[in-house]
Amino acid sequence: MSRVWGKILHDLRNPLFRQGYALMANTVVTGVLGMGYWLLAARLYSPEEFGRGQAVITAMRLFASLTALGFVGALARFLPVAGRRTPELALRGYGLAAATGGVAALGFLLTLPMWGKTYSVLSGFWPGLFFLASVLVWAVFTLQDVVLTGLRRAPYVPVNNLIFGLVKMGLLVALAGALPSGGIFVSWVIPTALALIPVNWLIFAIVVPRHVEKSDAAQEPPRLREIGRFLAGDFPGTLSILGIVYLVPVVIATQVGEATFGRFSMAHTLASMIELLAMNMAVSLTVEGSFDRAKLAENCRRALRRAFMIVTPIIAVAILAAPLILTIFGSAFADEGTTLLRLMSLAVLPRVLIEVYLSALRAQSRARTLATVQIGLAVLVLVSTVVLFPYAGVNAVGYGLLFSELLVAILIFGNLRKILKVGETRTPVVTQGSSGAA
Repeated sequence: MSRVWGKILHDLRNPLFRQGYALMANTVVTGVLGMGYWLLAARLYSPEEFGRGQAVITAMRLFASLTALGFVGALARFLPVAGRRTPELALRGYGLAAATGGVAALGFLLTLPMWGKTYSVLSGFWPGLFFLASVLVWAVFTLQDVVLTGLRRAPYVPVNNLIFGLVKMGLLVALAGALPSGGIFVSWVIPTALALIPVNWLIFAIVVPRHVEKSDAAQEPPRLREIGRFLAGDFPGTLSILGIVYLVPVVIATQVGEATFGRFSMAHTLASMIELLAMNMAVSLTVEGSFDRAKLAENCRRALRRAFMIVTPIIAVAILAAPLILTIFGSAFADEGTTLLRLMSLAVLPRVLIEVYLSALRAQSRARTLATVQIGLAVLVLVSTVVLFPYAGVNAVGYGLLFSELLVAILIFGNLRKILKVGETRTPVVTQGSSGAA
């Protein structure tokens, strides 16, 4: 045990692992509190309200993330070297994400009858306005964690989400009697809005000024044209991946009843948390690759080893204990979600390879290849899910993910090996204070 702790303490001196472990800890915190939240919701609200709450939250996250997730790669890539333009870059990301998400949500509300009975709860001026505001709030909430990570302050992220999760659970209980219809969604949004105030004060009053002070005054920040070229390649691909994460569940919600969607969504949420563990180390890899590209190959090898070491036993537990885990929420959850949870958990193994490869591409600003891989993966997942849905029902999502991610992992494996074998990349070192930073 002492050797394990010694290894962890040694790893924490490396920014790659410190950031990655902090984001993984955030996923664990979010996952544990999320399970507690949805367990309470399943006990305190009707099955229909449970499914409806899941569906509305999923739609909110879809529209809020349309641009927010598109900026994740760009902020992780350019914030480390933004210098004096750091606050401008962060605020531009906030503004564009909120504006784009708001326009998309407005379009959704104006075409609400097309989205099925589940979303009819949003009809009317005040429910629609509350939903629109929630999209704006969630867009900023999504990016504030990315800003902290891009500035090497990821350890703040799990602390923020721990407090957010506890407040959210408390409000869920408080609203169970006062607001039996809509209480789930309200309890999710209000703490999110409140969390924006202290976190962004921390970012813009403390973290950003310190980052700017440490930057070399002679360092030339990345130009908007350079960021734009990167986004031109990264954003379409990220938008495609967004289809896997959020659009697929929304489509499922339009095809099945509210109670069935609630049971599907629980298995989907749990499996997605395991997938996030794989993505956390990859995000840290992008940040560190931007600070120092000469160590990209070495950091890729380290990230792969640590990611597999952490997620493999978790995947094994999820596959073996899936029925027991889902039974916590009710026997119907286990009956309808076990196969989906197992398939999605197994798909995380090839996803580790894909995410490390994508992060290496971001650190190298290889936007065209980045877009090709992401769009290809999204098309495979969406097409295979649609084709399999008439035969496998909601389990089609799991089969589609596993098939698609295995195929893409095989296709990119040769290029990933080339990256891993390079002792030093040909790209010059880019670090804080380097006059060659662009």
